[in-house]
This record gives sequence, structure tokens and C-alpha cells, in this order.
Amino acid sequence: MSAGLAEPAAGRMALSLTVNGRSLRVEAEPRSHLGDVLREGLNLTGTHLGCEHGVCGACTVLLDGEPARACLTFAGAAAGAAVTTIEGLDDDPVATELRAAFNREHALQCGYCTPGMLVAARDLVLRLPEADERRIRIGLAGNLCRCTGYAGIVRAVMSVIAARRARGVLPDTGAARALGPVGARIGGTVAAPLPPLPGRAASVAPATAQELSGTFEPAHRFTQAIDLTHPPEAVFALLGDIEAVAACLPGAVLTGHPAPDTVEGGLQVRIGPIAATFRGRARIERDEAALSGRVRGAGSDAGGRSATQGEIRYRVGPGEAPGTAKVALEVGYSLTGPLAQFGRPGLVRDLAGRIAADFSRNLDARLSGTTPIPVSLNPLRLVLGLARARISAWLRRS
Repeated sequence: MSAGLAEPAAGRMALSLTVNGRSLRVEAEPRSHLGDVLREGLNLTGTHLGCEHGVCGACTVLLDGEPARACLTFAGAAAGAAVTTIEGLDDDPVATELRAAFNREHALQCGYCTPGMLVAARDLVLRLPEADERRIRIGLAGNLCRCTGYAGIVRAVMSVIAARRARGVLPDTGAARALGPVGARIGGTVAAPLPPLPGRAASVAPATAQELSGTFEPAHRFTQAIDLTHPPEAVFALLGDIEAVAACLPGAVLTGHPAPDTVEGGLQVRIGPIAATFRGRARIERDEAALSGRVRGAGSDAGGRSATQGEIRYRVGPGEAPGTAKVALEVGYSLTGPLAQFGRPGLVRDLAGRIAADFSRNLDARLSGTTPIPVSLNPLRLVLGLARARISAWLRRS
């Protein structure tokens, strides 16, 4: 695959990439990942594929200068990016020092993890201010080795950092080298990070809101149902109160007083050390006669360059018991950018079920005249609940 490639074959797409300093045009299947394109399309076999779930780190490459998992990065998402593999670091001075230190400290055995380990270690050498063993171990925690026991690897990285700082080579600092989501600088620009969203009671400075594309077609769809212990008419009336709905929805914050058909706000998600704040605008439609409505919106995370578009259709009907309601939801969404690697449809559906359960409890509390319990969108709590539910389902089947 090289420059001057003709029109791609049916079912394939053409990508323009800069790989190890060379501008290339390659063909790839739409859902192929970057690791396969590098290995099979460009014969750059130094990028090793191990778990293919983003866990072992053997496939780590540089994407616009940042370490990225080639097995989790769709080739199409890397269009226009600069990709550097271990082959592209042959003449890199930091990688040269690291290779010598790995050899000196006996930091490699079978060598399968070594390319990804060197790429990750190079980032630490550039970024960490000093040879801090704890921070190095944390920084390399995403790169697994089954041979060495890590002691030699850590010593090698520490020695290179110490030697460079002793020579007066300072760490790279500032937004351009801040540790953040993989691929945050695709295209070569750096977005200024937004400050964290404050608590629910505080106001938030308006952000530039992203509009939903007029040609939006969801990449994924799923349905969800919410059961409430109040009459359908009361539930539908509450769903028209945007401020009340936001107070009941985990992680949601409004950025201003909503209009009857428009709302601007944000949704904050935290996964361990990674915090993503999606801010945007939604359009609201309601059909009083049919007790139904539609919310269409788009948002982006200015710090991580991830974006989402979505549509929620809802219909409120009678529940199974008299005086109760069932809200039927149809959800369509698309997620792009670094966080798309966490957006597998099955996981999104399962997490949506957990979020819906919290939302339902808060709506019932609001309708009963009590204060909803503030709930943040905590994926760890949601995933633990999901794991318990799946184990219970497996035991029931067994």
C-alpha cells in the first residue's frame, strides 16, 4: 500500500496517514484496527498484537506523539494522524538511551512486550520531572510483561530519566505534554482543557455548544424501559420540567436556564483518573396528546477531543399495576474520538440500564415530594453492579 493508490476496493476505505515520517495512502476495512493496518498492510511487524483488548500494551504506538493502543484504535479514526511505530524510533535519541539501558539492566527476555514497553517508557522519560520509581511503575502499569518481573525495566527507565536530568535536560511540560486521553491531539492541535464541572447547585460558565448534524444517523441503537409508581400523566408532566429531570439524571448539570425547546448543559463521567466532560445543546420536542417526546443533541469533551451525537425518543404509557407508568425509550447514538474505545454497544446498553435505574428512583422520589438522592455518574459503581447482575444471571442459567 503506497502513495498513488487507485480507488479502494469494494468494502474498503482509503486512508491518508503519516507513518514514521512518510506520507502514505493505504486501504483498510472500515472496522479494521490500526495494528492490523501497520502489520499486514505496511509490514511494520515491530508493533506486536497480544491481548487485542487494550490490556497488555504490546501494540503501543505513538499517535500524534501520544502513546496509543493500536489494537483499540480504528484505522479510520487515525486518518490524517502521524503514526510512529517502534521502527520509527530507530534514530530517536530517547529511544536509543532506553535501548541501551534495557540491555544494561537485563530488562528484556522474550522481547514480545518490549516495543510497546519502549514506546510507553519514552513518554515517561520525556514527561516525568525526576526518576520517581512509584510514578514509573504507575506509568508502565498498562504494559504487561510475563518474563522479567519488571525490576530491570523500572531500573532502566529510572536511569535514563536520572541521567537526562543530570545533564540539564528538562521534562516537557505544559498542555502539549500533559498526560491525557490517548489521541487527544489527533490532527496536531491541542484543545484547552475545560475546568471540572462544579456541583449541581453551582452555575457553570456557558461552553460553545455543538449542534446535532441535520444528517445525523446513529451508529448504534437500543431500547430501554423505566417503571415508575406514579400515573402516566404525572410522569409526562415531570419529564417536561428540564431542571427537575437534570437534577434526577446522574452526572448532568445545566449551563443555563433552559428554554421550552432547547437546553444547554453537560454530563461528567469519571473513570479512575480519566475525567470526561461532555458539553453541548439538545433540542426538545413533546407531543402532549400522545404522551411522547424526542430529545436530539450533540456534545463534545474539549479536553479529550471526543464527541457524541444522540437521539432519545420516549413514550409514557400505563404500567402493569393501576396508577403506575412505564416509560419506553429508544436511544440512538454515535461516539467518536478517544473515548469511542470504551463505547462498545453491549457495554453502553448495560451501563444505560444502571443509569436508568438511578434515574427512575430519583424520578419516583421527586414525584413523591421527596428530594432525589444526588448520584454522580460513577462507572466503577455501575460496572460492579453490572458484574453482580451477570454473575447472578449465569448462576440462574446454571
